Amino acid sequence: MGGAPDQQQWHCEVANLAATEALARTVAAALRPGDLLTLGGGLGAGKTSFARALIRALSNTPDLEVPSPTFTLVQSYEAPLAPIVHADLYRVEQPGELDSLGWNDIDERAILLVEWAEKVGTDLAPDRLDIAFHLVPEAGEHRRILLTGHGGFAPRLAMLRATHQVLEAAGWREAERHHLQGDASTRAYERLLRPATGETAILMIAPRRPDGPPVRGGRPYSQIAKLAEDVRPFVAIGRGLCERGFSAPVIHAADLDSGLLVLEDLGSEGVAVDGAPVEERYVEAVQALAALHALDLPATLPVNERETHRIPAYDLEALLMEAELLLDWYLPHQGQHALSMSARVAFTDLWAGTLTPVLAGPLTWTLRDYHSPNLIWLEGRAGIARVGIIDFQDCVLGPAAYDVASLAQDARLDVPDALELKLLGAYVRARRAADPTFDTAGFARDYAVMGAQRATKILGIFARLNHRDGKPQYLRHLPRIERNVKRCLDHPALAELKHWYETNLPVLYRDR
Repeated sequence: MGGAPDQQQWHCEVANLAATEALARTVAAALRPGDLLTLGGGLGAGKTSFARALIRALSNTPDLEVPSPTFTLVQSYEAPLAPIVHADLYRVEQPGELDSLGWNDIDERAILLVEWAEKVGTDLAPDRLDIAFHLVPEAGEHRRILLTGHGGFAPRLAMLRATHQVLEAAGWREAERHHLQGDASTRAYERLLRPATGETAILMIAPRRPDGPPVRGGRPYSQIAKLAEDVRPFVAIGRGLCERGFSAPVIHAADLDSGLLVLEDLGSEGVAVDGAPVEERYVEAVQALAALHALDLPATLPVNERETHRIPAYDLEALLMEAELLLDWYLPHQGQHALSMSARVAFTDLWAGTLTPVLAGPLTWTLRDYHSPNLIWLEGRAGIARVGIIDFQDCVLGPAAYDVASLAQDARLDVPDALELKLLGAYVRARRAADPTFDTAGFARDYAVMGAQRATKILGIFARLNHRDGKPQYLRHLPRIERNVKRCLDHPALAELKHWYETNLPVLYRDR
């Protein structure tokens, strides 16, 4: 990889047509509306074959008819991401001839592929991808391809190259790639498919997140809240879970610096069906938690032969910072005026006093997002291995009750009261079977405290996802989370906090 600071280059050797098409699919997966790609090289160098594979990938139509636009000059296609315009300017003599082709009327959202782009003259977008094809006559279908990313496309080309290499290392370079619906995070996922065998894998795309603005003591929110900043924690925790008999995805290949992982595909069968929890699956999920929490778990895990990951403590500062999301985002979302400084200080002080005894108790691996969207049901496995766990990169050392509350007070779907009680009973019985000294009353207190903290945090997060990130779909869950926080606040250990919520957050009790 080389080039000027605003330019990146990637020299590619492709052995045959299949490898050329695989490269086209890799490029297609990184494209955005409005992108410009130029395709250069002599006649027969492979430009049209590459363009055909790329257009088929963008269109999600493997057998789409994609004729060469040599005679029509411009050919248009509809695709889910954006319109596609494929232009072959070989027969254009002067740049002025482009006007008659409607060149200036092309939809600005269109992905534009241009062969013989030099006919346009110097009026090419500064942010673009140039792809030059070179035929190697003595080597049959072998091609040398030089990709050059200009301007804003330069860092994207670096990620393209890394993606190509990690797929090759995992043996999935020529697989079909299908985008999967993402979660509330900035990560992206693709399902890789070998059509001939039906085998699948998952490509996780999670580049290191940039630090946000400093919010306290010169540190960003992610650092205070102990959020993973790259994929190393995912690798370490995932392998740690697998080594202890839990079903986290096996990692087939990794580029830690680029944030790319090729993972075992655990499937898409959840622990809930049609928006309702399946009792057997939820019970097994809570049994898995009990088995995990009964272990003597290390605070440091290997990432690879050279690196280790130290699991951070879910300390008071992190828990308070999360709770304060309620004040910063949920209150404004509900149209409530800013609190007085004394009310805000009282909120923090009450939470600190409530959380301190919980944090003084036993701590364990707290996965933090142990709930229905992140649990996969693996019917072919046995016992707790039937519960596939796919989201744990933000794991911290915290109270065991946190993940139990995450599961039994699911923020995304309704867990009936009877099922919640059954889950708590199953968890306590399993813990007492492993350790007769297990403190049931202390766990009940911790469960209410951590359930209230988590629900308080999520009210703020879902309001933030709407207002800051343009994701209003999470707002539909607010009534459920409001019910959860009120139920938890009914525990005697939270009496003072409950009074604060009733006094300062009347919107939460509007249904009384």
